[in-house]
Amino acid sequence: MTKLSVNINKVATIRNARGGNMPNVCQVALDCEKFGADGITVHPRPDERHIRYSDVRELSPLLKTEFNIEGNPTPEFVKLVKSVKPNQVTLVPDAHDAITSNAGWDTVKNFDFLKDIVADFHSAGIRVSLFVDTGLINIEYAARTGTDRVELYTEPYADMYPVNREMSIAPFVEAAKLARKLGLGVNAGHDLSLENLSYFHSLIPWIDEVSIGHALISDALYFGLKETIKLYKKQLI
Repeated sequence: MTKLSVNINKVATIRNARGGNMPNVCQVALDCEKFGADGITVHPRPDERHIRYSDVRELSPLLKTEFNIEGNPTPEFVKLVKSVKPNQVTLVPDAHDAITSNAGWDTVKNFDFLKDIVADFHSAGIRVSLFVDTGLINIEYAARTGTDRVELYTEPYADMYPVNREMSIAPFVEAAKLARKLGLGVNAGHDLSLENLSYFHSLIPWIDEVSIGHALISDALYFGLKETIKLYKKQLI
């Protein structure tokens, strides 16, 4: 069964817009779990414009489902993750000023670095996922790093889906098949929504996990958080 991990960065964005603690990030995370989410994802960035490092530390002992921390493996990020020891760390090659994740790893160019950082997180007992595009060479080299999983960067799929859903999904099916053949778990995330999630899952049903934040939190403004999580879970049946 494919797990739904709710990315709560946007909840922190709303909080930070006014200061204080409304909405309460920890309470929202616990509510997501209560309403059926299989995990919680956060992506702390160096400028802490949404999730703060202190949020990560506060969330860790509270969560009962899987905790996934995303980010660029800078020394500060690595120190945070190893101190918290989440179920999974997803390594993303974000520039420090990126608005959102917009590319996967060049695993050929960064092979030695990634191999070392994967081994470092494994020594701390943390499952590792590498954020990649559908380039088959990147998936081949991801497997060589020793990573447990790859997370497919799905913005290209979401962008093309309204125009031609068959063409949009084709490279993702090929990439997911190769990842599975190489013994990798497969996650997916970025711009997945109620519009495109069911089709994606129907053609790649062995996906381990989808991480969804922006669309899900936006839908919750209309449907409420509890109903929205139910709607997303239905797409994964």
